[in-house]
Amino acid sequence: MKVNYIIGILLSLVVMGCNTKQNSLPADVYETAANGNKLKHLTEFPVAENAVAIQLLPAEKYQTITGFGGSFTEASAYLLNQLSQKNRELILEAYFGSEGANYSLTRTHMNSSDFSLSNYSYAPVAGDKELKHFSIDEDRDDIIPMIKEAMAISEDGFKILSSPWTASPWMKDNNKYVGGKLLPEYYDTWALFFSKYITAYKEEGIDIWGVTVENEPLGNGNNWESMHYTPEEMVEFVSKHLGPKLEANGQDVKILGYDQNRDELNEWADIMYKDEESSKYFDGMAIHWYASTYDYMPEPLNYTHEKAPEKLMIQSEACVDSEVPHWQDDAWYWSKEGTDWGYDWAPEEQKYLHPKYVPVYRYARDIIGCMNNWVDGWIDWNMVLDRQGGPNWFKNWCVAPVIVDPEKDEVYFTPLYHTMAHFSKYIRPGAVRIGFEISDEDLMMTAAQNPDGSIAVVVLNMKEEAKNMVISLGERSVNLQISGQAIQTIIIKQ
Repeated sequence: MKVNYIIGILLSLVVMGCNTKQNSLPADVYETAANGNKLKHLTEFPVAENAVAIQLLPAEKYQTITGFGGSFTEASAYLLNQLSQKNRELILEAYFGSEGANYSLTRTHMNSSDFSLSNYSYAPVAGDKELKHFSIDEDRDDIIPMIKEAMAISEDGFKILSSPWTASPWMKDNNKYVGGKLLPEYYDTWALFFSKYITAYKEEGIDIWGVTVENEPLGNGNNWESMHYTPEEMVEFVSKHLGPKLEANGQDVKILGYDQNRDELNEWADIMYKDEESSKYFDGMAIHWYASTYDYMPEPLNYTHEKAPEKLMIQSEACVDSEVPHWQDDAWYWSKEGTDWGYDWAPEEQKYLHPKYVPVYRYARDIIGCMNNWVDGWIDWNMVLDRQGGPNWFKNWCVAPVIVDPEKDEVYFTPLYHTMAHFSKYIRPGAVRIGFEISDEDLMMTAAQNPDGSIAVVVLNMKEEAKNMVISLGERSVNLQISGQAIQTIIIKQ
């Protein structure tokens, strides 16, 4: 007992700067917590009594990480245009700067979405099957400038995933922005639309890394822009129209299928990955988290990975939905008061999936759970919203990590911003998730080895009491502590 106590003291001295002992493991620790820490660099820790044992296993390698980030929506870009240049730069530096969250994977929408100011299409002229009137002019005032400014700030660059909410109404069987299906006679036209979009953005100096075939192909209750596909219809469109069109035009862009909630993922994996012909043009699967506020659904994630281990699996959208943002109230984001669409509207048999929740935990739990079950990228929804949770033409209010008051030119970085940064800033593209063993189920964690050899460990403590930890890598170890109600990133440099 006395020997262990002495070793604990020596290890704590190592963390405070003494790196001379052979068994020391150098570590930089950053914490965000309900106590007010915001990516705070911690350097002093108590002796690790009753410590949680964490063993890192870098020889166990899993998926390669594509990235983490948020979305360029018209709503976010419009709001940035309303702010002073100082605050616009503050926000974009916070998201894309090397000293900020350093986002590496982003999303945007083709045509309008609910987080647009109105309904619009880049191909508004009915019957224009060759898309001679195609134009991305709708994006020139807001989305394109936002992306270009982010590109100028980002030292490492970032990938962009683009998603349509709907084709032009004249291409659909109901001639509306909301609901309906793409008419087979316009399959080639709609594939051409993707190609023209990719070309138009490239001409602006913006490379589109990937596309999803359709945002939420199962629909959204006929509330805002949508277009329905069955899995078979999506495979038909991609394998015979979209894939061949992009290939013929030399456009090496990733194509992700599905793009909706994980609870129905198995059926789509069965059909998309049925055989070589069905899966040829799909580079992977896009998923959303809205089926549950707490269940990250490891079974369908693992099932989908096993169906096609070489394919990508990217969480393409998540947000605190059906809530008006709480302004300058950090405590709310750490409290169990969040509700979502399902809290009020889910069928009775699904209500249990949508209890009240802690927003910070929902983000951190989901990202950790996704990473530990083969998801290689995680994209938040709007980067910036106003105090109402918009603008949104359908009044579908949501929360973003950064909230602004354009009339007063004020900015609020919510704890969700710092939660995202714990992953995006420290787990870089090309990192490989590694194995670990942990002795306490009260802590959630994941770990990845970055291209530079450093290991990023992210730990979530949802308990009110602090937890001591001893993290080991081979024969070396480091003695740490995580606060109660906290998320912590530990960078280990070997």
